[in-house]
Amino acid sequence: DKATDPSVPEENWECIQRFCDQVNADIEGPSLAPRLLAHKIQSPQEMEALHALTVLETCVNNCGERFHSEIAKFRFLNQLIKVLSPKYYGIWSSEKVKSRVTEVIFSWTVWFPQEVKIRDAYQMLKKQGIVKEDPKLPEDKILPPPSPRPQNSIFDTDEEKSKLLARLLKSSHSEDLQAANRLIKSMIKEEQEKSAKVSRRVDTISEVSETVKRMDQLLENCRRQELSKSDQETLQTLCQRCEKLRPLLFRLASEAVDDDEALAEILQASDRLAQALGQCRRAVAGR
Repeated sequence: DKATDPSVPEENWECIQRFCDQVNADIEGPSLAPRLLAHKIQSPQEMEALHALTVLETCVNNCGERFHSEIAKFRFLNQLIKVLSPKYYGIWSSEKVKSRVTEVIFSWTVWFPQEVKIRDAYQMLKKQGIVKEDPKLPEDKILPPPSPRPQNSIFDTDEEKSKLLARLLKSSHSEDLQAANRLIKSMIKEEQEKSAKVSRRVDTISEVSETVKRMDQLLENCRRQELSKSDQETLQTLCQRCEKLRPLLFRLASEAVDDDEALAEILQASDRLAQALGQCRRAVAGR
């Protein structure tokens, strides 16, 4: 109650830290704390809800994996969704509270990429139009990575940036915390761009595989018998698509020069594409 007191405009960091300590000390703390916080986050008093969200984020960063597993359950996520949904408390929740809840859920999709339920909950909010676009986190909003962090976290991939981030987050100066936030967001952006590249590569290679497979089937039929007009048109369309896929593979290869495994996968796909195009041209020329 003290940590979320709506009559106090500023965060009571001493009470917030004591709450986190109690969560860690009590065997039932990680399971009980999210229920208490959900009730406060749903408060009709804006300041109480905002304080509760600050406590929640602080717990995420200080209360370990058991707390993380609790907030990643639909039981808790649904309590946050109710604050946003017009079917529940979204009608009277303030825009500031709803914006903050959206930021919290969005940030968790980055901190905890292995938690499918968090991602599903966020995607559902976007699909229903409750969240129109990914939030842009304000400069003065600090979202340090949780500790302990999952293996292969984006904050472990660059040792130099991780050390700088740890130093900035320990500082009590507001300019250092703002610098930490900018660094976090730049690291998130880099990770999102990397994920987008991986997604493009997977989609393109999958399309190459399907296209080549279909071409092989038609070419095999071509060797046995005369192709129907419909099959001839399909083969021509597939060849045209292959021509367009070639520069895409070239671009993907240039993006993957530092990733030997990805580059090998792209080059294999390029070879299959080239072979299929060569067979197609020979078949057409033979006809």
